[in-house]
Amino acid sequence: MLKGQDQKKYVRTIAVASGKGGVGKTNVTANLAISLHKLGKKVMIVDGDLGLSNIDVLLHLAPKHTIQNLLEGDLHLKDVLIEGPHGIKILPAGSGVQELTALNEFQRLKILEAFDSYSDDVDVLLIDTAAGISENVAFFCIAAQEIVIVTSPEPTAITDAYALIKVLSTRYQEKEFHVLVNSVKNSDEAVEVFRRLSLAADKFLNISLDYLGYLPYDESVQNAVREQQAFVDLYPNRPISRRIMEIAQLFLDRSEKVKGTLQFFIGNLLSASSVVAREKALDTEPVVER
Repeated sequence: MLKGQDQKKYVRTIAVASGKGGVGKTNVTANLAISLHKLGKKVMIVDGDLGLSNIDVLLHLAPKHTIQNLLEGDLHLKDVLIEGPHGIKILPAGSGVQELTALNEFQRLKILEAFDSYSDDVDVLLIDTAAGISENVAFFCIAAQEIVIVTSPEPTAITDAYALIKVLSTRYQEKEFHVLVNSVKNSDEAVEVFRRLSLAADKFLNISLDYLGYLPYDESVQNAVREQQAFVDLYPNRPISRRIMEIAQLFLDRSEKVKGTLQFFIGNLLSASSVVAREKALDTEPVVER
């Protein structure tokens, strides 16, 4: 049982994933977190790219400790968490720690134990997964209540987004995915990207995808990255900032559909750990069609 945790306290858990790197997944996560905060929610980000820290670099943070300290048993979750913009809590990843790129079962259970002993309030937990189809990505995706797949108009990004959806669907039985199309010229281009993904998923996987929306290409995003600030803070009146706020509001409007306590997330972590361990033991990874 969580110490001091209200059993009726709802926590929304969202994994943000992508088939390939370079589509803006971490930027989406950081700006979505800040947007949710501006809408009155207490937010935590878990940097799920455990061996290659991203969130702290993007937001110009300098953590003294990382999830590596947590997994080694030196510290508790509250000791490792750092404060990001607007008081958002962030669990930073290690930097250049290869052994964290594929957690073993003991390490996954350590993460479960860490959240089990955490008592502060959280309304939304965002997990910025690594890019690709690794076991760590699967672990976090199947533990979360919702999965957001970030892609872009590049053919390789679309192909790899489908590959990720296919692995999560066929190997781990995930059936619901939100799709966010990033860095597009206009809404028509975004809808076409989603249409291509949706047709393939419906035909070959027999699942339906949910169109979450799009973010327009904006040169100010790169300026914000260079300044190591969130674009929603640095350029609040730009179209992309308004769009990310709309997407954050959309999640809140749907909040009645997905409810669970932090204990529910912990239970999902335990189940996810068992599933990943079983699949690894069975060695049944399918061939991903390109």
